[in-house]
Amino acid sequence: MRVKKQKRHRRAVRFYTACFGFREPFKILCDGTFVHHLLTNGIIPADTALANILGATVKIFTTSCVVAELKSLGQSYSDSVNAARNLITARCEHEKRKSAVACITDVIGENNSEHFFVATQDAELRKKFQEIPGVPVIYALRNALFLDRPSTVQQEFAKTLEEQRSRMTDLEFEMLKLKKKKAMTDKANDSSDANEDHEDNVLDTMEAKRNVKRNRTDTKDQAQFKRKRAKGPNPLSCKKKKAQDNKDAASGKESNVDDHAKVRSRKRNRLRKSKITIKQTV
Repeated sequence: MRVKKQKRHRRAVRFYTACFGFREPFKILCDGTFVHHLLTNGIIPADTALANILGATVKIFTTSCVVAELKSLGQSYSDSVNAARNLITARCEHEKRKSAVACITDVIGENNSEHFFVATQDAELRKKFQEIPGVPVIYALRNALFLDRPSTVQQEFAKTLEEQRSRMTDLEFEMLKLKKKKAMTDKANDSSDANEDHEDNVLDTMEAKRNVKRNRTDTKDQAQFKRKRAKGPNPLSCKKKKAQDNKDAASGKESNVDDHAKVRSRKRNRLRKSKITIKQTV
């Protein structure tokens, strides 16, 4: 049972936080009947008990009209009066004292702008607040605390709020039209600029291609009309000139030998002729 109760309370808290903007720490507005019930049943400290129900930190409030009503009930409620004085007082702005029910209904108002959780033991007041959207109600049974489920009125009001949020207002619709017109004009300007840029890019690419073709033809012409000239031999691969010098020296020697031989032959011939002449004389 405890697990189911905790799940139910968590669902209710999620509903009020998501649909009506309740935030931590949660504010709880107590009347005299609820304070008296906590003291008589020993639900102390009250802030920890309420925090366990809601799953978050809490701040407990009451009004000056509630404290005055508890005083008027007699000495039997003196402990509850002292406990109520220790709570935070919410502004009710009533010059003359009103009943606790009227004071709390005035503080809550039509839409519960302060986001109060109302804690009461009055059954009529609980029914009244279930008809007002965005007013969660806490009550006690003996030594246990409970959070009422969201009523059908509150659930339908939350649905209508979601539908209104999803729809656009007239002002938002007009602003959206203006934004569309601006976007269309900006697109038109951007498209014209883009076309001009595209044309410029095309022209640049065409000129670049032409230049590349010209460069290619120039290089081809240079390669075609260039004549290769005979290059000299590699000096490292050539033989040294000593061999040629030796050949020249050898040829020179041979020529000298031939000349010498010719000279000798001439001389011999001359000697022979002399000998022949001598023989003839003899």
